[in-house]
Amino acid sequence: MLSVSQLFIYPIKSLHGIAIQSTYITDRGLQHDRRFLLIDKNNRFLTQREFPKMALLQTAIEEDSLFVFHKDSSKNKLALPLVPQPSNEKIVVKIWEDDCEAQFISQQADDWFSGQLNIDCRLVYMPDSTERQVDKKYAIHDDITNFSDGYPILIIGQASLDDLNNRLTESLPINRFRPNIVFTGGTPYEEDGMEHFRINHLDFYGVKPSARCVVTTTNQETGIAGKEPLKTLATYRAKNNKVYFGQNVLMKGQGKINVGDPVEIVKQNPTSFLSY
Repeated sequence: MLSVSQLFIYPIKSLHGIAIQSTYITDRGLQHDRRFLLIDKNNRFLTQREFPKMALLQTAIEEDSLFVFHKDSSKNKLALPLVPQPSNEKIVVKIWEDDCEAQFISQQADDWFSGQLNIDCRLVYMPDSTERQVDKKYAIHDDITNFSDGYPILIIGQASLDDLNNRLTESLPINRFRPNIVFTGGTPYEEDGMEHFRINHLDFYGVKPSARCVVTTTNQETGIAGKEPLKTLATYRAKNNKVYFGQNVLMKGQGKINVGDPVEIVKQNPTSFLSY
């Protein structure tokens, strides 16, 4: 039997994530996941791809507040509203090929992040009025997402990570892959074919294997990048010069899911991801 073993949210894109025991599935993914974004002076999104040290900025949720702090300096905390009030100070930001309307948070937040990362940057939030569409090629129900790379949810099987770690000299934690949902049970890479599954009566649809980038090579505790796991994944999980690990997921309906919930496979696609 498959069951949810871990849940993660990343309130600010590309910063350290938060492990949670339960979450509410919204129309654009897990509640509070990737609603905040850091942008540069050209209003383009920032990630660990260019700035690995972003991994060292931790986030924590306490009641209605989001706190951000450097892992080595927890006393210097920035407090943010978890759900900012609507603002007329809007801006169009660039994330990959999408232009999204976002709202600024505060000069204090901009100064804090600019000082922490030693770059000129600003913090923005995605209001409910912004509906960022997923790639229509893979959409099911006019689906929208947050400031994720492209899809609202990423799922990975623990068996897949175990199989990868058996091939590595040094085992890696799941946080290298920044999933939202991790499940136990089943076989390695079972998520590749999870075309339709249910968790706590909510329907989820695996629509596209996740192509992995250099963020997976960054140690999330030190901010230092290496060569693994991309070097090893390229030997057996590659197609068209990309390596794949995990499944991008869309969903239908809204409701709560929890660690420990069974994962019910409704439709399994037996076709290998290499044939997608």
